[in-house]
Amino acid sequence: MTSSPRRAGVAALAALVLGAGLAACGSDGGSGTGGSSGAASGGAASPSAAASPQISGTVTVFAAASLQEAFTELGKTFESAHPGTTVRFNFGGSSSLAQSIVSGAPADVFAAASSKTMKTVTDAGDAAGSPQVFVRNQLEIAVPKGNPAHIGSLADLAHSGVKVALCAKEVPCGAAAEQALAAGGVKVVPVTLEQDVKGALTKVELGEVDAALVYRTDVKSAQGKVQGIDFPESAKAINDYPIAPLAKAPNSAAAKAFVELVESAEGRRVLTEAGFQAP
Repeated sequence: MTSSPRRAGVAALAALVLGAGLAACGSDGGSGTGGSSGAASGGAASPSAAASPQISGTVTVFAAASLQEAFTELGKTFESAHPGTTVRFNFGGSSSLAQSIVSGAPADVFAAASSKTMKTVTDAGDAAGSPQVFVRNQLEIAVPKGNPAHIGSLADLAHSGVKVALCAKEVPCGAAAEQALAAGGVKVVPVTLEQDVKGALTKVELGEVDAALVYRTDVKSAQGKVQGIDFPESAKAINDYPIAPLAKAPNSAAAKAFVELVESAEGRRVLTEAGFQAP
């Protein structure tokens, strides 16, 4: 018996609906091999992934000499986290680094050993946003192993015949030394003024001076080549360390990412182990 046109149309519609349902089940990525959707298989990027900047290339970091050991370790961490990147450091006295930046030296990040030296950069409009203090540092008296001059206090640095190395007053470690000496009422005539704290530390390591005022972190980084002597006046001269990406950074995405690493839990761990204090 021949079906009516109406019954034939209904049958065709039912078959169409059933076929669509089976196709939908077959493409469900919830289970089964090779059934993932286009988004899950990478066919379409998620909104968050699409918004994340690509981190690649070289990031140049100008940083205070006292940060050398900790930042070198963080640089390796950064390169591992972002394959294809290279972290290039320029360590030195913060004041000279700041002058280089405002004079147009290409750099992505600046980490200074004092707020005063960072202000040189911010006043010139060369910082991107407000610098953030990420650690603090305090002075110690560094003496050669065995302490041949028998230094025990800040006042001992003023004794006749004692050879002392200080940082130049323009450098944060030199400014901190001036504050500490003033707090103790101690007058010291140094035999050398160094342009960064590592220079002063080296004089002690080589036995060229009897003592130097350096940061606690530098004594620790010397790994037993020098001895450190705490002195109470150092509490009057604690330095804040600010960091900022730079406004004219050639690699702004990497600059932001490096600053985020420094301020992260991993960054705090590395810096604390190096002897820095929390801000």
